[in-house]
Formats: sequence, structure tokens, C-alpha cells
Amino acid sequence: MTTALLASLVHAIYVIISVLGALVVIWGVLEAMIGFLRTKVWTRIPDQIRESEAIRQRLGAHLLLGLEIFIAADIISSVVSPSWDKVGILAAIVAIRTVLSYFLRRELRQTNDIKANVDGGVKL
Repeated sequence: MTTALLASLVHAIYVIISVLGALVVIWGVLEAMIGFLRTKVWTRIPDQIRESEAIRQRLGAHLLLGLEIFIAADIISSVVSPSWDKVGILAAIVAIRTVLSYFLRRELRQTNDIKANVDGGVKL
């Protein structure tokens, strides 16, 4: 297998995985917008705050999954030509996305903890 063919194959895999990551994020945004419109405009849900939090949690989960997929795509793309410049850029991208993922995950956990305390009373 030639280097050019391998590079083309890895690039195609990178593009496919990136598109899948984008689709996950887009799906989450569309789902959140439909849920928001359903909650605020089309129907009157009695507990709008709780429903808004559920919408936000689902969107956060989609964003987390999308970020993880993008990180995987970036790692795969570095396989073909791992120059120090590309490795440095990849490290910066992965670091930024990892920090974003960490804070999104932390916020989702906090929301789950708050919801558990409200639903089941304060747990000691």
C-alpha cells in the first residue's frame, strides 16, 4: 500500500468521522429546538423549568458525544503525517475539547444531582 493511498484512506476516514460528529451535534440542536418550541410555544407544559433542564441535559449529552467523536477524528488524522507542528496543533485542539467536555460533563452531573435532591428529598 503506497503512502499516498494510505493518506487518502485516512483522510476519507477522518472526513466520515467528522461528519458523523457534526451530525450528532446537529441532531442534538434540532432536538433541543423542537423541545424548546414544544415546551414554550406549542403546548403549555405545567413544569417548564424541569422540562427546560431536561432539554438542556439532552443537548449537553449530544455536545459531549460530538466532541468525543471530533477528538477521535483528530487523532486518526494525525496518523498519516505526525509532524511536530501537527502534533502540537492536535494537542492544543484535544486539550481545548477535553476541557470543554470536562466542564459540560461536570455541569450535567450537577444538574443530575440537583434533580435527584429535588425528586427524592435531600440525601445525607
